[in-house]
Amino acid sequence: MKKKVYFKTFGCRTNLYDSQVMMSAMQEYDVTENESEADMIVVNSCTVTNGADSHVRSYISHVENSGGAKVFLTGCGAHTKGEKLLEQGRVSGVFGQSEKEKIDEMLGREEPYYEPGDLNHIDESVVDDFIGKSRAFIKIQEGCNFRCSYCIIPYVRGDARSMNEEKILEQIRRLGANGFGEFILTGTNVGSYGQKTDSSIASLMKKISQIRGVRRIRLGSVEPIQITDEFKEILDEPWLERHLHIALQHTSPQMLKFMNRRNMYKQDRELFELLAGKGFAIGTDFITGHPGESRELWDEAMRNVKELPLTHLHAFTYSKRDGTPSATMKPEVGGKVAKERLHELEDMVKAKNFEFRKAFGGELDVLIESQKDGFFIGYDQHFNKIMIESDEDLVGNWVNIKEYEVKEESNYGRV
Repeated sequence: MKKKVYFKTFGCRTNLYDSQVMMSAMQEYDVTENESEADMIVVNSCTVTNGADSHVRSYISHVENSGGAKVFLTGCGAHTKGEKLLEQGRVSGVFGQSEKEKIDEMLGREEPYYEPGDLNHIDESVVDDFIGKSRAFIKIQEGCNFRCSYCIIPYVRGDARSMNEEKILEQIRRLGANGFGEFILTGTNVGSYGQKTDSSIASLMKKISQIRGVRRIRLGSVEPIQITDEFKEILDEPWLERHLHIALQHTSPQMLKFMNRRNMYKQDRELFELLAGKGFAIGTDFITGHPGESRELWDEAMRNVKELPLTHLHAFTYSKRDGTPSATMKPEVGGKVAKERLHELEDMVKAKNFEFRKAFGGELDVLIESQKDGFFIGYDQHFNKIMIESDEDLVGNWVNIKEYEVKEESNYGRV
């Protein structure tokens, strides 16, 4: 009887994809979605913040206290915390992202090991199913050439490199044939796709859109400078989700300089207004409490946020990462202040989202992803959640919602 393996995935969509690659590559073990059944647990870790690191350590403690399945660590945390966890005897093995296709070998080793792998590796895997998912995550690139002053990720994911285009298209053909209609393109810096291969993210999406079964294409986070003229030409295409997540990180020009960012607020605002004029919901990333964020600069940032047609937010308080330029910058901002600013920002964008949903009033094209507490839960073309009541089992189905109630926390409908 094969041993059972449970995958615990932290962090970004790229990690979700990498976990799926490992599940698909396993031959000598069975995947379980029930942690309590597992003989082995693969922890696919995130290290983007100190909080992410502590979540991983807490989870490993939870496993240690609940019966002692063997734990293996991979993901970004393998490079920053792996050796220490191995020395402490808390994990049986540590391996980098480049080793994931050798998952059987990694799980089969008897002796403790540290195998960080190759930061120049490019995936060759083709995934044709996503266990427990109604939408498919497609990794199109790895790594990042940006050197934002606060960010550890380029040091654990390497420089930007693109996956083979034909492999990406082959994967989507297979997944489309297996019933998947929504595809989320992921990577460390998705918008950099094709830089060294004479292609581009816009060109790739056009080719994906022509594949049978593809209904909606969603993008991970892109940079403002990656919304090129070529990208703007596809904004009216029906297969492009009417939501784009564009990473600003801040809206104070001086703070953007401290952060070594490539975007500038004036151009960011012009871009956001163009997208909003075409009906897009717009999300962004934002860091509060980065060193140098004075009260004056914060007030300026909030005035600017107020002007932006934002609807979604992925925000953090600043987290010092050893080895990054920001780690030695002064003056530091207290944690309490950073959290207060985070909540102020979240409240403002939440209110903007509510106003956007009330003003829209049109039909919602929804992919149902799950069921909980008597509701089916899905996301519409603007990446807004909707709770749906129905007597039918809707999970995995597309539904068109014409009548629904807009409440502050979510939209509600019945089918």
